[in-house]
Amino acid sequence: MSGHSKWATIKRSKAATDAKRGKAFTKVTKEIIQAAKNGGGNPDMNARLRTAILAAKAVNMPHDNIKRAIMKGTGELAGESYDEIIYEGYGPGGVAVMIEITTDNKNRSASEIRSIFSKRNGNLGEPGSVSWMFEKKGQIVIKKASISEDDLMTLALEAGAEDITTEESTYTVTTNAKDYEAVDTALKDKVETVSTEVTMIPKNVITVDNTKTAESLLKLLETLEDHDDVQNVYSNFDIPDEIMESLRTEE
Repeated sequence: MSGHSKWATIKRSKAATDAKRGKAFTKVTKEIIQAAKNGGGNPDMNARLRTAILAAKAVNMPHDNIKRAIMKGTGELAGESYDEIIYEGYGPGGVAVMIEITTDNKNRSASEIRSIFSKRNGNLGEPGSVSWMFEKKGQIVIKKASISEDDLMTLALEAGAEDITTEESTYTVTTNAKDYEAVDTALKDKVETVSTEVTMIPKNVITVDNTKTAESLLKLLETLEDHDDVQNVYSNFDIPDEIMESLRTEE
């Protein structure tokens, strides 16, 4: 499993915990507002909004909360004004880190993100310092039980998907960013989706095979992920399975 897939798995696991303490509601509300603001309030015509609503349902956000967030985004209700910012830097082991922020206070967010990097053995970089190491791609994770591999292959490739990979209980469909909406629309009523998103995929990965470095890196990524203004964290690490397992055992 690639480092990107491992981090995606960790984030999905954390989302369930975050939902219990309400933190996830803050993040998905911001994303729904921004998605509706940028692409309109109809999820059938707005893949980003469709993805945000799926994330909201995954953390059991009430329908009324989702509806209000959409209306704030479209301007039907008064709402907060947010800026979307990308921060870039390096974590332990020289691993590249990209962070997507949605904030109502850019100065506060910049100070707090810089502090997290400093305290967690990382370095915040200049714009463009690591973004060249990533490609924007669509990724749709689908439950295996909902469709056969042959049927998925036919549907996805005809809709414009680039690749399909298989894990133990899921398929992952990868698309070019510009084809994501068409592929997502083609699949959405025919499969059971675990997650669907436009994400940043590393072009190359850095193997972190020192346990202390791996632990320090994951603490940095998790601390960033916990910040209320952080929507997404991307990295290009690959931690060997045996080290990942030993870190889970220590938790």
